Amino acid sequence: MTERSPMLPPERTRTLILASALLRGAVAAGLGLGSLAVLVTVLWISSPYPDSGPGGALRTAAGIWLLAHGAELLRPDTLSGVPAPVGVVPLLLVAGPVWLAHRAARDAAEPDEGGRRPSQAGVFCAVTAGYLLVVAGAAAYARGGSLRVVPETLAFPVALVVAGAAAAGVWTAAGRPFGPLPSWAPLVLQEAMARTLFRDRAATACRAAATGAAVLLGGGALVVAVALGRNAAAAQESFLVLSGDWSGRTAVLLLAVALVPNAALWGAAYGLGPGFALGTGATATPLGLSGAPAVPDFPLLAAVPEPGAATPLNWAACAVPLVAALAVAWCVLRVAAPADGPRARAWSPRETALTTGLAALGCGALMALLTSAAGGPLGTGALGAFGPVGWLAGPAALAWTAIVGVPAALLVRLWRLREPGWAWRRDVPEEDGRKDGKKDGKKTEEAGRKEEAGKKGRRGKKADPVEPKRTAASATPASAPAATPSAPATSGPAAAPEEDAMDDEDDAGFEPYDFLPTDPWHEHGKDWHGKDLHAKDLHGNDWHGKDGREARWASLKQGSGGLMADFPAHIPAALRSDEPSAAPADTDGRSTRGAQGGPGAPGATP
Repeated sequence: MTERSPMLPPERTRTLILASALLRGAVAAGLGLGSLAVLVTVLWISSPYPDSGPGGALRTAAGIWLLAHGAELLRPDTLSGVPAPVGVVPLLLVAGPVWLAHRAARDAAEPDEGGRRPSQAGVFCAVTAGYLLVVAGAAAYARGGSLRVVPETLAFPVALVVAGAAAAGVWTAAGRPFGPLPSWAPLVLQEAMARTLFRDRAATACRAAATGAAVLLGGGALVVAVALGRNAAAAQESFLVLSGDWSGRTAVLLLAVALVPNAALWGAAYGLGPGFALGTGATATPLGLSGAPAVPDFPLLAAVPEPGAATPLNWAACAVPLVAALAVAWCVLRVAAPADGPRARAWSPRETALTTGLAALGCGALMALLTSAAGGPLGTGALGAFGPVGWLAGPAALAWTAIVGVPAALLVRLWRLREPGWAWRRDVPEEDGRKDGKKDGKKTEEAGRKEEAGKKGRRGKKADPVEPKRTAASATPASAPAATPSAPATSGPAAAPEEDAMDDEDDAGFEPYDFLPTDPWHEHGKDWHGKDLHAKDLHGNDWHGKDGREARWASLKQGSGGLMADFPAHIPAALRSDEPSAAPADTDGRSTRGAQGGPGAPGATP
């Protein structure tokens, strides 16, 4: 009610909108922190031997919540007395805070009913500021707990994650536009984004990159699942040893579930080739596990391969990036050369290769970012490096998708564009002259050659021109004389079924001219069809004379049911004056040009 009041100035209305966005950001952060605090509190209450009071549990919840944003934590209570870092972020926990920040920005950027759309930049800044205020408070509160926050990580990556989620929410509220770019962007890029063709290619490349990253993630999860199935006994033993009560085992199970995306990315990095680090002195790759691994006791780590040379089963993990590269090529080809699309809409080989290469670049960038977040340090000694290395996994994903995807896309495009292809013949019209909407593709190559030969034969020889379709009102004198007012039966409704049947018979064998004869239509007093230009109808009227025209006009007017205008059936003097004076005349001295000539001539009357 306050925002809609006409007594408030516009500045106050904008202030209220920004204040509401700030509050939305703070509420989104509070919801994420509160839900995690409830879970940690329930586990603390159910524990038979808690180590601290409720304050310690809440500080632990605050530290875990900040870890879900990418912050690095420190464990001060260690055997050596040196604080140990905790840099491995459970990626499943990241989904909650990111979704809450995204939804807060989206709802704040959407206009109210009957109101104006708020400023997108203002909403973004307000939501981000409100969220980061709660982040700062949680970091200050967790300072005295068992998991402390490294202050430098609050700016990067915590603030960057929150800003990215808020920007995505504002973009969603705006309808997910793909451009235009802001004014500070390079002019060349702004001009490129203004072109629809460039936007379509860029959107296709982005979708293909996301598809390739998703296939790599799914393939890595499959690799981990197979490895855990082979070492199920070791995983079960590790799960039972870590805790002896059900609350502790529930906590271990929840942590393992939160680390499932991390394990999938470890498997993807393993299939790509660089593998992952198991400490500062050991690396696991498809070629084998080298060095002395420092592996903590955890159920998911039972999937780690055994030390020594690799087996063919380990080499099978390389099929994951191969399938991902083919998925990238398939996603590009869906738009570049669809199987059921016309040949004219297919992209050129250069465009197809360039778009596939851009998709490979995007896939490599995504995998570099995700694999960097999936690993991190777990200590200061041997566990200082734990997990995949992003700057190695990203280029490996780029190389796989580019080297395999680009040639695959070009080969499939060439196969679909081949001349006797099964799909590219579907856009040929059917025998009845209509386009086949469903493109059933049943026309064979032999039928196509026969049709082409028939067309060449018709163009090569001058066959007798086919007489055009006749109607009751415009029949030629040789077959159906024109009706007169005294005989309306030839053009009235009673004659319609007979004329329709005649039209259907004419349509069955009708074929249009390939080209018109070069001889004058009025040569020797004959029309195109060899009929006399001065034939007489059944009543003795000249077919092209004044009486014949008036009779035909009256018949057409009577058969139209009153739809025809009431004006005389003669050529005005203004039109007759435009005709050239020199015109061939017949034996009666009358001109045979269009004003009184055969059908189809310029200026001919009905």
